[in-house]
Order: sequence, then C-alpha cells, then structure tokens
Amino acid sequence: MLSGSSGQNTPMGNNTIFTYFHILAFSREGEKQPTLFIAFFFVYMFGVLGNLSIITVTCSDAHLHTPMHFLLANLSFIDICYTTTTLPKLLHILLTGNNIISFPECFTQMFFFSLTAKSEILVLSFMAYDRYAAICDPLKYHLIINIKKCALILIGIWTSAVPNALLACSVISQLHFCGSNTINQFFCDGKYVAKISCEVGDIYVCLYFGAVIYGVLPFLLCVASYTKIIYCILQIKSSSGRKKAFSTCSSHLTALLLFYGTASWMYLAPENSQQLDHIITVIFTAMTPMLNPLIYSLRNKEIKRAIKTLLLGYHGKS
Repeated sequence: MLSGSSGQNTPMGNNTIFTYFHILAFSREGEKQPTLFIAFFFVYMFGVLGNLSIITVTCSDAHLHTPMHFLLANLSFIDICYTTTTLPKLLHILLTGNNIISFPECFTQMFFFSLTAKSEILVLSFMAYDRYAAICDPLKYHLIINIKKCALILIGIWTSAVPNALLACSVISQLHFCGSNTINQFFCDGKYVAKISCEVGDIYVCLYFGAVIYGVLPFLLCVASYTKIIYCILQIKSSSGRKKAFSTCSSHLTALLLFYGTASWMYLAPENSQQLDHIITVIFTAMTPMLNPLIYSLRNKEIKRAIKTLLLGYHGKS
C-alpha cells in the first residue's frame, strides 16, 4: 500500500517504500531547461488559444450550430483539458528543475489524463459515425444526428470514462514502489508508473481491458464508418461530387490518424529508446491537441469564414 506523501522515503525491511516520484522530464539530472520551457510554453498556449477560438466561433456563429461543429467544439474543450493535465506540471519542472511529484499529485494527474484521453477517443469515434451519416445517408442525417442526441451521447461518454479512469488509478495506487521511484516519462502515465512497481499483480489485465474497451472497439467503429464512407464516395459519379464528399471528412480523418497513430506507437509498440518514446509522447499529448484546431480550420470553409467574421467584427469595434 502507498504510505504518506510527505516527500520522504520510509525504510521497510530490505526495501524502501517511496512517498514521491521523480519525473524524468528530458533529463536525468533535474536541471533547469529554459529552452525547452519556452518551446513547450508556446505549444501549450498555441493549443489552448487555438481550441478556444474554435469554441468561441462555434458558439457565436449561428451558422455553426450544427451537430458536426457542436462535436468539434466539444473536442476542442477536451483538448484543452487534455494538455492542461500534463503540460503545466512539465513547464514547472523545466523552469525550476524540481522534478519531484507527490503520490496524490501523480495519481490525480493520472486520473485526469486517463479521463480526457478516453473521452477524446470516444468523441473522435462518434465524429466518424457522424461523418458516415452525413455522407452515406444525407437525407436522413438530421433525423439520425442532432444536437440533442449529441449532448446525450457526450454526457454518456464522460460518465463512462470516469469509472474506468478511477479503476485504473485505484489499482495502480495499490502497487508497491520499492525498486525505483523515477518515472521514465514527463508525466504520470499508468503504463510507466506500473513499470517501476516491484509487484505488478493484475495491473496489466486492467490496463489491457481498458485498452480494448476504449481503444480497440472505438477504432473498429472508425474503421467500419470510413469503410462505408469510402464505398459511398466511390459510388458518386462526378469527380466534383467525390471531392466535395471527401472534403467533409478529410479533417477528421487526419486528426484521427494522428491521434491513433501516436497512441498505438506509445502503448502497443515494442520497447523503444527513451528519446523516441519522449518524441512520440510529445506528439500524442501536446502536438496533436495543438494541431487539431489548425487541421479543422484549414480544411473547413465555414470555420474559416466564422473566424474571419469574428476578427473583422472585433477590429471594427476597436
């Protein structure tokens, strides 16, 4: 069992029961890293401001009060929460060189990261189904998908993700950490925390169960949706029609491939070098949420128009 979090280690027999972790944030020495701090600060701020702009234009422009843009605004909200669970602590470590994190702080971070990551996966999967309904059954789209149904599904997504995140964190918190208290990652991730435990127990069964429910099944839903979408697009006779149909889902497909590609590499790939693991994790936890607003705004004419209108309106008032 975990003992207190006073920041001291407690001897017990031949082992030492740790009461805190060291986060290996791109350095084994724990020195200040101002260059990395500046880089991650701009990544974090760019991501937060970009996602806030998506939320703002979606709420302020009546033309964007559609299920697709409602889901996009919720994805932006999740991305803000997603990066906020990890990057502020990393910025503190890079700025001060203090890489100690207490058990309560670590497991709180682990819970919210797991919660937001699983919510993002489910929202991306539902967005794939939304694109399937819009392209393959456009006449019935507003009967199949509407904002009220989207709101109920999003409530279900958040509600279902909470117990899974709690279960994973509670199981990991029961482990003994007596060999090393250095997490070979820049935040408290369940996989890397479990690696330094001296008794694994059933933790990997729990983690793989969560991976199947919140990883494999949503991925299969995305594959099924896009298989049907591609089939429907190929049935369109005009090239302009095919191009228009593909443009409605290209942004989401790009975001989906980026998220699943890095997540699969991070959690399913064989052991890699520490440097490569950190690069993939940075893309997964920081770059993907930062790039999502850029991906959607560049490929979505309605989003670009709404941003332009909002900026012109603000400039006119000033």
